[in-house]
Order: sequence, then structure tokens, then C-alpha cells
Amino acid sequence: MDYIDPVDGARFPLAEPRWRSEAGRPLWIEPGPAIRPTEIEDVRSLWRYRAALPVSIDRPITMGEGLTPLVESDLHGSRVLFKLDFLNPTGSFKDRGTSVMLSYLRQHGITDIVEDSSGNGGASAAGYAAAGGLRATIVAPASTSPGKISQVRAYGADVVLVPGPRHEAENEAIRRDGDAFYASHNWQPFFLQGTKTLAYELWEDLGFEAPDNIILPVGAGSSLLGCWLGFTELLRAGSIAAMPRLFAAQPLNCSPVDAALTGDEERPVIETVAEGTAIAAPLRRAHMIEALHGGGSAAVPEADIVAALAELCGMGLYVEPTSATAAAAHRMLLDSGKITAGERTVILLTGSGMKAGDRIRQLLVGG
Repeated sequence: MDYIDPVDGARFPLAEPRWRSEAGRPLWIEPGPAIRPTEIEDVRSLWRYRAALPVSIDRPITMGEGLTPLVESDLHGSRVLFKLDFLNPTGSFKDRGTSVMLSYLRQHGITDIVEDSSGNGGASAAGYAAAGGLRATIVAPASTSPGKISQVRAYGADVVLVPGPRHEAENEAIRRDGDAFYASHNWQPFFLQGTKTLAYELWEDLGFEAPDNIILPVGAGSSLLGCWLGFTELLRAGSIAAMPRLFAAQPLNCSPVDAALTGDEERPVIETVAEGTAIAAPLRRAHMIEALHGGGSAAVPEADIVAALAELCGMGLYVEPTSATAAAAHRMLLDSGKITAGERTVILLTGSGMKAGDRIRQLLVGG
């Protein structure tokens, strides 16, 4: 297998760590062969699926990520399955991708990394860099939640705060590439090799079957694309009967994928409480739209995100507003008939409310 530039087809060996092609575009790793149940290792982390990775990683950086609970509950008059990926070690689903990406980079001699993030990605990179003995610099928008920045600093990473919108942090991190490897969860495709373990884990959770629907909060699309990669591998191997339908939940205020699917390309981008999905121009939008074939999207108004957050917290699920977008999308998809109450639907909850305590207090309690 190789890195591939999906635009011109240029290939690069996986033995050489890269984050972009010679043409400056993000790289991709095609779906590989799926593993069989007998190839799942008896390891209490996502590394039980290491045979599904495109390269062998002998000494992974791991803190027990993955194997998060799948909890059945009632929501909007139907039974759903909540995948509690906010219970990963640093408090978000991004630990799946970070564990695999940084393990791969360390195996190839990388000792210093730089990453840009609006919060969870940076916290994950900082935490796993600390666990793996790597030096990390995290570049983040100045508007990032203070709790997330405190977490990054606590891990010992250097923090650079950049004024302006999210993409300015990315631009600054790219300028620093060369002094450290740009270990971007948006650009480096081994991150997606980590998030694809979500598909394998759901497959195992459900008795080696696929759910009917998966609703995911979507910004840059790493959980969406990871699910697509993993379930595509399983489908091609004949290990599942059909692909689950994937649905992207986005805040209406920043919903470029939903806008593309609905033909509303002029939709404005406005500040949203769901900061984890505030990506106005995702790098992999074409792949994301392909992954949503057969599924779809929902653009959720801010008031509905807050209402869903209150609903989840009232069920004991203390998540950040970004996660609540997926729960709000569930109601919209039911009301539109795109999914039905009798189907087996998984809702991915991606980030812990512990990271957004001040924002949650403002939204739900006041003051």
C-alpha cells in the first residue's frame, strides 16, 4: 500500500512519513483488506485491531484508547445506541487517530511534532506525545475553550494561540513544519487509520454485524471517513451484509458539507457553540460527500443543539455541545423520514463536557 494523492494519483511509500503530496494536497490511504474475527487480538485497546492497519507497528503509544461503551437508551421515541467515545483517555474520539498516527511517526524516527487544533485534537496530540516521549507544539485559535488549552499545557506541550478563524491556526502550524513534523489530524492519513477502528469496534460490539445508521458530528470529517474506511473494508471482505448509512451532523451556522449536499453553497458561516465542528472549508470534503452516499446530513440550528445538550445531560451523558449536534440531528432525521425508529441507529458522542464546563454553565445554567 502507498500514500496516494487522490487528485493526480501520485503515490508515495508509507515507509516515508509525509503529510502532503508534492503538489501540496492531503494524502489518502485506500481501504485495505479487512481482518477476520479470529485476527482480533486479546488486547484491551483499539490495538486489538492492529492487523487492519496498512503497516506493522511494533511498539504503539497507547493509553487504553478505544473499547468505549455502547449504551442503549431511549431518544425521541425510539431506541438508540450511544457510542461513548468521549470516554477515551484525553476525553475525545481523537485519541483513536492520535494513537495510531503518533505511533507510526515515532516508529519512523519523528521526535518533534506540531499540530493545529480548535481543542480536542490538540489535547489528544499533546497527551499522546507526552505518553510517547515526543515534544509537541500545539497551535490553536485564540478563541479555543480555556479548559482545552489548560489540558494541553498540563501535558507539557508548548501552546501558540493565533487570532482569527480556525484556518489561521492551520496556516501557522504549516509555517512551523520543518522545525517539527506537521502531525495534523486533518492532513496525515494515518490519523484516519486510527479512527477506522471505530468501525471495527462497532462491528464487534454488535456481534459482528453493522448497524443500520450512524450519526456523527462532522467538522473535518475524521470520524466519518474512518467509519467509511473500516466498514468499506468489512463490506468488501463479505464480513457485513451492507454498509451502514452514515449521517453528518453539523451546526447550521457552519455546515459546508450539508450545504454542498443540498446545493446551498452560499450559506454563510457564523460562530457556533459546537466549536469542534467549526471547519468552514474541510480539506477532505469530496471524500466526505462520497462517504455520505446512501446516508445524508442534517444542519442543526443553535437552539436545537442547546436543547439536545440539556437532554443528554439529563440522561447522565455529560458531553460538549459538539456531541449534542448528533443527538439533535437524530430528531431531524426521524422527522424527515430519513431514518426510522425501528432501525438500529448509533449516535457517536465525541467529546467530554469536562472540557467545556464554562460554556455548558452559560448555556444550561446561566451566569
